[in-house]
Amino acid sequence: MTLVAERGYDHLTMAGLARKLGVSASALYNHVSSKQEVLVLIQDRLNEEIDCSAFDRLPWPEALMAWARSYRECYIEHTELIPLIAVLPIADAPQSLRMYERVFEALHSAGIDDRDAVDIIVGIEALVFGAAFDASAPANIFDPGDSVEIAPTFARAAELRAADARASSDRAFEMTLEILVDGLVRRIQDGETFSPRRA
Repeated sequence: MTLVAERGYDHLTMAGLARKLGVSASALYNHVSSKQEVLVLIQDRLNEEIDCSAFDRLPWPEALMAWARSYRECYIEHTELIPLIAVLPIADAPQSLRMYERVFEALHSAGIDDRDAVDIIVGIEALVFGAAFDASAPANIFDPGDSVEIAPTFARAAELRAADARASSDRAFEMTLEILVDGLVRRIQDGETFSPRRA
């Protein structure tokens, strides 16, 4: 994780990892069989930091939001790993599997069917990963520079956001998360399907 944070994923090689640890590359293969296995270990180590305990004490909508917040905070610290982790199979990753099982059980217990529950988890993750990137983005990301005449009203609003970019990022995440979870709750209460609506 340190190596990726310092030098980027391209430098995460077995040889590079061995140098960082001060051992021979062949010594690493006594513990892991491949770089893929190293990535799974990284994924599991990160996902172990995500707090799922809210599912033991809160109603599922509140617990889902607490889980999403913890997930985002974890990946704000490790945005460079998101492109790897987001597409990495979870086979042989026990902490990741335990996390997904806990969230799935809560959704299933709320009456959400299996496929919808998995899709909800995927949707929350999409929000979390995007929001983690947003929290790490430069404060002036929406500054139009010399092209302000193309979008003058947006530029004025974006300037307000830049004044406190992290608080603005937190607000955007919380607003979207609340809307998403409120929509889930309403659909369950109304007995509606979770099939996507098409215009």
